[in-house]
Amino acid sequence: MTPEEYQSYDATALTRLVANGDISPGEPLEIAISLTEKYNPKLNAVVQSHYYTGREAALHLPEGGALRGVPFLVKDLSLEWAGTRLTEGSRGLAAHISERDSHYIERCKKAGLVLFGKTNTSEFGLTPYTESELYGPARNPWNLAHSPGGSSGGGAAAVAAGIVPAASASDGGGSIRIPASCCGLFGMKPSRGRISLGPAFGQSWGDAVVEGALTRSVRDSAALLDILQGYEPGDPYRIQSHELPYTEEVTRPPGRLRIAFCTRHTYPAQTVDAECVRAVEDTARLLESLGHDVAEVPLPYGPEVFKESYFPMIVSETAATLRLMEEALGRAVKPDDVEPNTWLLARLGETVTGAEYAHALLLWNRLSRDMAAFHQRHDVFLTPVMAWPPVKIGELQNSRLEDFALKLLQITGGYGFLKNSSLADELIERSASYIPYTPIANLTGQPAMSVPLHWTETGLPVGVMFTGRLNEEGLLFRLAAQLETARPWFSKRPSVR
Repeated sequence: MTPEEYQSYDATALTRLVANGDISPGEPLEIAISLTEKYNPKLNAVVQSHYYTGREAALHLPEGGALRGVPFLVKDLSLEWAGTRLTEGSRGLAAHISERDSHYIERCKKAGLVLFGKTNTSEFGLTPYTESELYGPARNPWNLAHSPGGSSGGGAAAVAAGIVPAASASDGGGSIRIPASCCGLFGMKPSRGRISLGPAFGQSWGDAVVEGALTRSVRDSAALLDILQGYEPGDPYRIQSHELPYTEEVTRPPGRLRIAFCTRHTYPAQTVDAECVRAVEDTARLLESLGHDVAEVPLPYGPEVFKESYFPMIVSETAATLRLMEEALGRAVKPDDVEPNTWLLARLGETVTGAEYAHALLLWNRLSRDMAAFHQRHDVFLTPVMAWPPVKIGELQNSRLEDFALKLLQITGGYGFLKNSSLADELIERSASYIPYTPIANLTGQPAMSVPLHWTETGLPVGVMFTGRLNEEGLLFRLAAQLETARPWFSKRPSVR
């Protein structure tokens, strides 16, 4: 098999070739390693190479594994892979070694996936771009000057470049869907509780975080969810099982759906880029041509979702993360252990009271019920994934003045005044301006997917997002498969320029 042939197959097809004896179980891995060596110096997507471990695993793969022999990369965030470094993208954890496997990793190995490296991520997954101080920026293979999104940017860059057909990803505010949109991939954020976070965690970021994957084909995403889903002892949820395997769902028609769409920004004073609007409107016309009932609706939530619900959780959870980091280090965390913005968020988190955090969770519940009522009228909700096309590397980083202000705050410790200041509002709005849509499904627990249906005139991908009812990944997969047939994207690949 040549590298070009390898890149023409998705994970499902590679598995069939291995099962039929057309190629050996280790052949795809060797090609993936060669492509890593070829592309990674430009992309900075793979930050840990575990080639020996992968080659040993390829010699002892379980017979009959659903994805036997498929090379796979693991995001360097949250997932424990015994014997490898788990840095969370933070220099303070650069030497931390995992002693066990997460359930996610156990299920990958049982399915015959060949793990051989770890991918770049932002520090603790806090940003929608991947530019940590520990690893440096990951780059978008469609244009190396642009970001592949975050926080699963390294995995997205590797899949889009054709190094692997699929890679792990996680999503606490859009970190599967954002890089999928930026890199022309398919990304499904599963329902809350669908995939276990154990044994280290029962929940993360107040139930916002889910694990998942990034793929080029819809059926690969379905196959991965089939092997990854399921309750594990200690999980806080025992989610309703799906009647059919998701790999069967993608072969079924979706039926005639009631699809609502909106392109308005969550913050009324802000605008959505014309390319992102065009992507949604063009998709709406495509959906109508496929027989669906499509209607434009007002946005069913407002900017208070970010200030009163999402932001208090993020800063509080960041403060808690640094406390866990102290346990791993055996000492107090110092400002130099983490990035300035992470330190700021943690300090702000310490000013959030228990009552304020409890109130934020009550608002999560209200939003969940509001969206449940919305979905009684509409089967699926279509929006942009992001308000802008992929940004350039460094575009969302702090200005020199902001970095100077953070240094002063570290010296003076004057974080308390930020909490109710206009500056705090500006920080929240700045973060929400780029990703005004994706965090909603994290608060409600709903499944949501980014589908690659649009490219800008300059050749950058722009995904569109579909959000469905809780536990209805099957319906989203059926719709995605229909769109993939109507407007195929698998053959669209960047030249890594």
